[in-house]
Amino acid sequence: MKKVYRLLFALHLFVGIGAMAGGLAAITNPQTPLGISVDVLKNSPFNNFFIPGIILFTIIGLGNIISALMFRFKLRFQGYISSVFSWALVIWIVVQCIMMNAIVFLHVLFFIIGLIEAGLSMVILFEKHLFPTNIILNIKH
Repeated sequence: MKKVYRLLFALHLFVGIGAMAGGLAAITNPQTPLGISVDVLKNSPFNNFFIPGIILFTIIGLGNIISALMFRFKLRFQGYISSVFSWALVIWIVVQCIMMNAIVFLHVLFFIIGLIEAGLSMVILFEKHLFPTNIILNIKH
């Protein structure tokens, strides 16, 4: 189990730092963050990257940093928090692909990372017999 905790800590930290950097770039330069043109937003409700940057920085960035810290300090609800921000990443990537009408390597990479985080979070919920896994575990008995 120690490897699961370490891997989740590393993945959440990696995603969190990257999302905070990307979000900060979008907030400080909403017209062309990291050289990306606002033209990719033509199918979205946004005319620049400011609001998506705030969402990326706070929910995906800070959320994953909080998740990483939960594992670092072995806090009780780490499985739940990890799961929430793992699925937030997966949803973020799907929505981003739909709005941008494109799929690039980074979308695929972070979608897979989000699914891995979500799966490992479930492992922790099963290990600690927390809801809803406790219901499944009790059915066997």
